[in-house]
Amino acid sequence: MRTEISSLTSLDSTYTGSSYSPSTLDSAIDRAKTQLIRRQSQEGYWVFELEADCTIPSEYILMMHYMDEIDEALQAKIANFLRTQQSTDGSYPLYKGGAGDISCTIKVYYAMKMAGDSIQAVHMVKARDWILAQGGGARANVFTRIMLAMFEQIPWRGVPFIPVEIMLLPKWFPFHLDKVSYWSRTVMVPLFILCTYKVKARNPLKIGVAELFVTPPDKERNYFSHVKTPLGKAILVVERMGRLMEPLIPGFVRRKATAKARDWFMERLNGYNGLGAIFTAMVNAYEAMDYLGIPPDNEQRRIARAAIDRLLVINEDTAYCQPCVSPIWDTGLVTLVLQEVDRHERDPHTRQALKSALSWLAGKQLKDEPGDWRIRRPNLPGGGWAFQFGNSYYPDVDDTAVVALALIQADDQAFAENIDRASIWIAGMQSSNGGYGAFDADNTHYYLNHIPFADHGALLDPPTADVSGRCIMFLGKLVNQHPEYRAVIDNCIDYLRNEQETDGCWFGRWGTNYIYGTWSVLIGFESAGVAKQDPSIRKAVVWLKSKQRDDGGWGEGNYSYHNDKIRGEFDAGTAFQTALALLALLSAGELGCPEVEAGVNYLLKSQQADGFWKDESFNAPGFPKVFYLKYHGYDKFFPLWALGRYRNERLAAAEILTVHSAFTDDEY
Repeated sequence: MRTEISSLTSLDSTYTGSSYSPSTLDSAIDRAKTQLIRRQSQEGYWVFELEADCTIPSEYILMMHYMDEIDEALQAKIANFLRTQQSTDGSYPLYKGGAGDISCTIKVYYAMKMAGDSIQAVHMVKARDWILAQGGGARANVFTRIMLAMFEQIPWRGVPFIPVEIMLLPKWFPFHLDKVSYWSRTVMVPLFILCTYKVKARNPLKIGVAELFVTPPDKERNYFSHVKTPLGKAILVVERMGRLMEPLIPGFVRRKATAKARDWFMERLNGYNGLGAIFTAMVNAYEAMDYLGIPPDNEQRRIARAAIDRLLVINEDTAYCQPCVSPIWDTGLVTLVLQEVDRHERDPHTRQALKSALSWLAGKQLKDEPGDWRIRRPNLPGGGWAFQFGNSYYPDVDDTAVVALALIQADDQAFAENIDRASIWIAGMQSSNGGYGAFDADNTHYYLNHIPFADHGALLDPPTADVSGRCIMFLGKLVNQHPEYRAVIDNCIDYLRNEQETDGCWFGRWGTNYIYGTWSVLIGFESAGVAKQDPSIRKAVVWLKSKQRDDGGWGEGNYSYHNDKIRGEFDAGTAFQTALALLALLSAGELGCPEVEAGVNYLLKSQQADGFWKDESFNAPGFPKVFYLKYHGYDKFFPLWALGRYRNERLAAAEILTVHSAFTDDEY
C-alpha cells in the first residue's frame, strides 16, 4: 500500500504538468476508435494489408512466366510498384530504408525484364551494376538460385541436392520433415518434386539474365561459398556424394517418394487459403501440380491458383502480392484494444463491434482437425487458432493466446468451452525448456540451420521470449481457477528470466525488436502476477526509459537484428514502438513517471487528422535478417491501445486518490 500511495503522489504532480487536457485525450481516443470500427468487415473481422519486400511481387511475375499464364495488365501494375521501391543505389532492400539485398534485387530485375523493361533503362542499369558489384547472380541465396535453375539460367549443380526421397527417411534420421518448422515443411515438400525432376519454366518469351553473372553460370564453381562452418562443409560433402549416387536410386523408390510428397501437400492444400496459407508454399504447390500432370480445369488446381490471387493488393496504377493475410491476428489484437478503450465508456457501437468480432473469432477455433503439431503432442486435444482465415493444419499459440484472452475479457459464459480448450492446448504445447515456439513444441534441432539449403537460417521454430510472454499473459488470467497451470507459468517465467539480455530487454522474434520483445514479456509478467518490484522488471524499465527519444517517442529499426548494439534505437520515433513502450511501462506500474507522460504527448501530437497514425517503416520480421514485414494495422491500433490503457489507469488512480483522501478526512 505504501508503494501505491507513493506512485499516486507522483501521479498527482504529473496531472498538473500535462500539456494536454483530459478532453484532448478523450478526443484522440474517440477519433481513432471511430475509424477503427469503420474498418470492421460485415462478418466481424479486421484484416489490414501485410506487406513484404519486393521479392514476393517479383515472384508473382516469375510465376506467370513459369506457367505461361501472363496477365499483361496485372503485370504492368506490379512492375509499376516495383519501380517505385528501388533504392538510390539501384538495389532493393528487405525493408524500407534497409541495405540492398542481392537476391531480392536479382528477382526484381528479372521480373521487370519479363514485364518489358529495357535493360538499358536507367533503373535497370543501376540494378544490374549493383548486382555485379556484389559478385553477380552466383551470390544469390538458395531460393533465388533454384528459381534461376528452373528458368535454365544456372546449372542444377548450383543448388542444394534435395531429392524427393527425403520423404522416405526414418524419423531417427538427422534430417526429417518433422524436425523443421511448419513454413519449411510446406515450402520444401512441393519443392522436392520440382528440384528432383529439374523442372523447366515455360518462359514463353525466352527471357534470360546472363548479364547478371560475373562468371558464366556453366563455369561458376563457387555457388556454395557461403557455407563456412565445419558442420556445413561436412554436410556439403555428403550432399555431393548423394548427387553422384542419384542415378543408382531405383525407379520404384523414386515413384514411391514422389507419391508420398504429392499426397502430403495435396492433403494440406487448404482450399482457397492455400498450402500453409503462405505465398511461397502455395506457388510451389501450384507448379508441382502442373508438373505432376494435374490438368488446369482440375478443381483443386484451379482453387490453388485462386488462393494465390487472393493475396494480391490491386490499386489503380500499382499492385503487389502479400506473403499471407492476418485476419485472426488483426482481429484478436483489435478486440483487445477496443476492450481496453471501452472498459469505462460502455459505448453501444463499440460493444456491438466487439460482439461481432468475438463471435467470428470463436467460430474460427480449431478443435479436432488434423494438424502437424500433433506429431509432437499426439494425445493433446486441439484448441488453437491460426493466423489466417483458414490454416487448419497449423494453429499457433501466439494467435491462440491473444484470441483466448479476448474471450476471457468478454466475460461471456458462451465462450467457456473455447477458453478451456485453448488453455489446455497452450499448456500442452510448452517446450521442455519452459518456453514456447509459435507452431510446434521443441522444434530445436539447431544443427539443421547448417545444411546448405538453410542459408536463410530460418528452418526451425524454437521457443522465443515474445511468444512465451503472451502465453503466460493468457494463462495468468486462469491460474486462480485452474491452479494446475501454475507450474506451466512458473517454468515459463524461469525461461524468460534466462532469456533476458544483460541490459534488461528481451529479443523480439515476431516484431521489431527488443522493444516488442520487452513489451511482450512485461505484459506476460503482469498477468502472471510477477511483482512490480521484481529485479527483472525493474531492469527492463530502466532499459526502456533509457531508449526514449528527445521528442518523447520510441523507435527501433530492423537493423537491430543485424547489430544488437543498437537495439531499441532508430533514426526516428514510431507510433507503433512508442505505443509498445508505453504499454510495457504501464504494465510495470510506471503510470506516474515523466517518460509515460512524454510518450503520451508524442502520440497525441503525431496523430493524423483521420484519427490514425502513420509509420513508414517495416515493423516485424518474418525471419530475422532475411525477411521482413509491414503490418499496416500496427500504427492504427497499437497507439489507441496505449492511450486507452493510459486513460483507464489515470481514472483508476484518481478514484483511489479520492478514496484515500476521504479515508484521511475521516481519520481527522
